[in-house]
Amino acid sequence: MTPAIQVNQLVKQYSELTALNQVSFEVKQGEFFGLLGPNGAGKTTLISILAGLARATSGTARVMGFDVQKDYPQARRALGVVPQELSFDPFFTVHETLKWQSGYFGIKNNQAWIDELLEHLGLTDKADVNMRALSGGMKRRVLVAQALVHRPKVIILDEPTAGVDVELRQSLWAFISRLHREGHTIILTTHYLEEAEQLCERIAILKKGEVVALDRTSTLLQQLAGVRLVVKTHNELNLDALPAEIQAMNTQNANKRHNFTLNNASQVEQVLASVRMAGGELEDVLVSQADLEDVFVKLVSPTSLVGGK
Repeated sequence: MTPAIQVNQLVKQYSELTALNQVSFEVKQGEFFGLLGPNGAGKTTLISILAGLARATSGTARVMGFDVQKDYPQARRALGVVPQELSFDPFFTVHETLKWQSGYFGIKNNQAWIDELLEHLGLTDKADVNMRALSGGMKRRVLVAQALVHRPKVIILDEPTAGVDVELRQSLWAFISRLHREGHTIILTTHYLEEAEQLCERIAILKKGEVVALDRTSTLLQQLAGVRLVVKTHNELNLDALPAEIQAMNTQNANKRHNFTLNNASQVEQVLASVRMAGGELEDVLVSQADLEDVFVKLVSPTSLVGGK
């Protein structure tokens, strides 16, 4: 079966900056795929190339088998992108926006699907409201509707829940999950890593324009997450007094609360003993299974050597 997304040796150079460096991966049809990375990792550049908004320096990118440069009309028709930034025509109502978007793709008699989008995204009572009069959350709902109005086979969600309320987040994921069950391919970028952990079957993590991890979510968690140890001390802990290997396990410090990511539970006592030896007076200790956030931090931290970087 033709991959929904196929990226091969993709490079994007901006003068002295290499935004993407030999990026290669595939997304299967019907897959819920996570594209993660810190700010500046190259995610938006990659999405822009897939959407035809930027041209790669070298390499190829295909959507449903169509080259995004050579077969642009077909590739663009197969793709729907919900952008991170709010952008809209201030002169149109919500309904007019979706009607004109349908026309852009040459779709006639699309009213039934537009009505369904309005209903599922909570926009029915806003259909005749000018875009300028909508709240930020409502504008984001319209962006989702715009991306879906031509019924694309592949949907890219670039930070779709950034700055939105809980109600919209829940209704959006319910609708997107339904589209996924119906066979649509979903590609998600998000800084809400709990969303990616719950929704994505596979995940690619970018760092400085390169893929540093690409695997099933469950495999990444099993191989890289380990155990999280949270230690709270009564006094300020001198981290420099900890052994170097224990310092390397430390991922966050705030208000006398110290997070350590361990390979396994057998290291818990070693860390606690080191904290005590460094003068830390234990107040509370919490041990739990690490999650995707721990995997992310381990892979993208400046000292990470994962992937040979």
